[in-house]
Amino acid sequence: MSAVTEQELAGLEAFSGEILRPGDSGYDDVRRGFNGLVDKRPALIAQCLGEADIADAIAYARNAGLEISIRGGGHSVAGRCFTEGGLMIDLARMKGVHVDPVARTVRVQPGVNWAQLNRETQLHGLAVTGGVISTTGVAGLTLGGGLGWLMPKYGLATDNLLSARVVTADGRTLTASEKENADLFWGLRGAGANLGVVSSFEFRLHEVGPTVIGGLVAHPFDAAPDFLRFYRDWTADASDELMTFAGAGHAPDGSGTKLALVVACHIGSPEQAEEELRPLREHGSPVLVELGPLPYTVLNSLLDAGYPTGSLNYWKSGFLGGLTDDAIDELLTRFAVCPSPMTAALLEHFHGKVTRVPVDATAVPHREPGYNLVVTSVWTDPAATDENVAWTKEIFAAMAPFMVGRRYLNYFSEDDVGDEPARAAYGSNYDRLVALKKEYDPENLFRLNANVPPN
Repeated sequence: MSAVTEQELAGLEAFSGEILRPGDSGYDDVRRGFNGLVDKRPALIAQCLGEADIADAIAYARNAGLEISIRGGGHSVAGRCFTEGGLMIDLARMKGVHVDPVARTVRVQPGVNWAQLNRETQLHGLAVTGGVISTTGVAGLTLGGGLGWLMPKYGLATDNLLSARVVTADGRTLTASEKENADLFWGLRGAGANLGVVSSFEFRLHEVGPTVIGGLVAHPFDAAPDFLRFYRDWTADASDELMTFAGAGHAPDGSGTKLALVVACHIGSPEQAEEELRPLREHGSPVLVELGPLPYTVLNSLLDAGYPTGSLNYWKSGFLGGLTDDAIDELLTRFAVCPSPMTAALLEHFHGKVTRVPVDATAVPHREPGYNLVVTSVWTDPAATDENVAWTKEIFAAMAPFMVGRRYLNYFSEDDVGDEPARAAYGSNYDRLVALKKEYDPENLFRLNANVPPN
């Protein structure tokens, strides 16, 4: 442990991890995460090694009146895993992964990211829906829902959660599953950061890979209106084996050249993939076609280079009522004046298994077929922050008439706070979450999240 007075350590004497304070070696590395726009300084960082450490950290923060934040992978765009002047419960050292290839399950601790989990499960040709940016943490993505390449076939990450170990606000350690504490289990699957600190996750695994068919197709930006209309029509009959993202982005060479693009993952047979992807491969006059067999672990990291850790990020997203011609034209008109060569505006196709789960089966309400628009503004020069944030707000406002008022909370930015964003994230499940919050966290100790106040 670092040099902290005995009085300040009251309640943490048995802590088995490390306690960091401002000025300690490693403090500045741990207090920063994926989004370089977030710069907060916790009074204490409790680097936990197990449930007892988590329980002690919660009790300490409550008794000291300190705000609590919870860091798993540190990939939060909104930066809510960090606190200014409070206590950060850092789970990054808890990295255990145990795969049971016979039962097709995996138990994983909250410091693991999707690249690390995929590495272990793909040894057995198994996978579960995970983040499309492989450096995303398993914990945060799952507790907020968990969109990913496998969701048309197997649902969200949270739909594949079998059980979780949870440390609650009053220090209890509980197992949550369909058979134990089922109400808590329901809420963890989409609003979990409100209800406790998850110390381990158990997922159902599926036969995926190790080789899948996928990659990127890009067209010149002036062909984007036609290409996105083709994409809308082509995906109307997409199979459960096909997941795609489409929209507008930039050439990876940093030139600022704008492109229309589709990124695809097909987990069916090579013959099925070839037949279903052929229209995409042959449409128009693409400037780039890179579709073919590749390891699932590589497919799941294709977008990583566009979102480097420490870059400045401000994102906005919302579900579209339909991908109409007017919506496509408005999106492209606004993107044409995008200020950063790292920014993208992507359409995530919701279809298949994810849309066949009842709205009230989990806390995640996003079960309708269609498209989620996410504008991921990314830049590196702090002097360009105001310009990029303003542009992102402008394109989001311009697209608002085409949206249906539902939003995916894992894409929230720091200013997405209060009742309106939370209700957009939880939809018709909001009132049930209020009741759960009253039961498991009546003092709203866990409030750095898409918060559901207990009143």
